[in-house]
Amino acid sequence: MAKNTSSSKFRKVDVDQFDEDRYKDDEEADISSVDQGPSESEVNNLLARDKFQEALLHVLQNAPSNSKNQAVKDRAAALAVRVLTNYKGDMDQCIKSLDNKAVDTLMKYIYRGFETPTENSSAILLTWHQKTFAAGGLGSIMRVMTDRKRV
Repeated sequence: MAKNTSSSKFRKVDVDQFDEDRYKDDEEADISSVDQGPSESEVNNLLARDKFQEALLHVLQNAPSNSKNQAVKDRAAALAVRVLTNYKGDMDQCIKSLDNKAVDTLMKYIYRGFETPTENSSAILLTWHQKTFAAGGLGSIMRVMTDRKRV
């Protein structure tokens, strides 16, 4: 009579780890400060002093993309949309000063703002989208749409 081979105790090497159809999330780094998202008080201070570009940079650099807490992501998205809708200055100059990662994060926030429109935010976000697309190109949109980490 044959022995039961459905057991995996005889294996010395876990061959399932080499299966390319098996999806496993990236290892989460211990990033407690990024999980909290951008500081709302700091953004409010920057907006009050008319430092719109610095407020936008703060929001983009502290995006909670690694956070599992949806409330943190919602608060950060609302803060980013508020910065974008209150922005006064040259959008083109601001976007050209960003690196590729920041442009992609900006595009993520723009699409997130389209999900929950507020009064007059759609028109402003469309303008930001047009200028961000000009800087980032189609590759930026593709990276945002295929990225599993949402903001």
